[in-house]
Amino acid sequence: MGKQPGSVSMRQLWRFFLPLGLSASLVTISHVIINSTLAHAANQKVVIASYAIAMSLLIITERPAVLLRQTCSALVRDKQSFRAMLRVGQVVFAAILVLGMVICYSPLGTWIFGGLFGADDDLVPHILEVYQILMFVSIFSGIRCLYHGVIIYHLRTKWLTIGMALRLVGMYGIAVYFMNKGVTSGTVGAVIFLAGMMIEALVSYLEGSSLVKQMPEKVERHAIQNFRQVFSFYRPLLLSTLIAVWIGPSINILLGKTSDAALSIASFALAASLVQLTLSFFTYFHQIVLNFYKIDPKAVRKFTLLLGFIPTLLVALLAFTPAGDFIVGHVMGVEGKLKSETILAMQPFVLLALALPWLDVGNGLIMVRGQTRIILGSQSVNLLFTVATSVLCIMLTPGWNGAIGAWAQSIGVAAECLFIAIAIRRVGHADKTMSRQAADLE
Repeated sequence: MGKQPGSVSMRQLWRFFLPLGLSASLVTISHVIINSTLAHAANQKVVIASYAIAMSLLIITERPAVLLRQTCSALVRDKQSFRAMLRVGQVVFAAILVLGMVICYSPLGTWIFGGLFGADDDLVPHILEVYQILMFVSIFSGIRCLYHGVIIYHLRTKWLTIGMALRLVGMYGIAVYFMNKGVTSGTVGAVIFLAGMMIEALVSYLEGSSLVKQMPEKVERHAIQNFRQVFSFYRPLLLSTLIAVWIGPSINILLGKTSDAALSIASFALAASLVQLTLSFFTYFHQIVLNFYKIDPKAVRKFTLLLGFIPTLLVALLAFTPAGDFIVGHVMGVEGKLKSETILAMQPFVLLALALPWLDVGNGLIMVRGQTRIILGSQSVNLLFTVATSVLCIMLTPGWNGAIGAWAQSIGVAAECLFIAIAIRRVGHADKTMSRQAADLE
């Protein structure tokens, strides 16, 4: 049975949201485990660099798999719609696998890592060895996200936290083994990451497939029945991701044109990573909207208003109080000018922290209405404003260093949020007009 309009308590929303936030926050620990393990290598520079560069491509190639989570959560309500969703997933997995094979075993991989990413010729073979393992991470990540969608719709979000916890335990155990045996290449990091993702995918599959078996064969008045319907929802999300993946690289490329390129890129990277860690807990507002808005929109608005301004407060504390100086200087171990520039780069991110929760809510509303084509436009606006802000700041204030990247990313997200808000408002007016016209005809 589909969810019916009614009343949702704050307790229900907290029980749903807390495990999602915790699982998102725990993701950062998995990267800490891997980087700490690779730091035990004799040739740290080559080992860490080969893994980091291979990971930068995985972040791009994994995105189509991650989008299966939102798609499944929004569309799957019965066994028939799940079968249609599964066929889309299979196509995505096959495409990722073929692309991975081409990258690993053809000249394309050498061109991407050596030309596009600018790695030294001696380093490229090591990067390819790492990616030969990492490419399978996308497949298991996709399986995980596909069943996450089912789990989230059934409000069993504690299983996301359980899966992530078991993943971390497995990764830590394998990391300890390699640290005792000896870390000789970046493939160690890839093996740890793949093993962890396989564990999380297994947990998600076991719980998710059990829930699918309990679903009815067909829910009355649920329109999703075939591959084409699912893919028409998924395709704009995929295309918008292909635009979004250029936002980060475009900022780094343009920061290379500042008065001190190395300082700009490093301070922006450190500030962005700290802000991302702070915001990670609050990245699932769209799931609150997807799963509860049609049931009780007032409860969703109350919950998002309650939590929506906390990210702004947290980032402001880091950027404008001694807390930021303590974390950057003592916890992260950053010193000198890089420390001061990192703190300065965090200040513009207050705007991003203010806009991001409401952008997530807006995206949830867009997905509830099945109008994912709007997200394609919003991501294009983000990229346009990000690049324009970067170019303008570099021309006028090149000495702002990493803060240029922070302003560019923040203004890009704010512009995207405004675009989504205007689009939702226009769609709402159009719906009301159509309702009045239908009433007049009756």
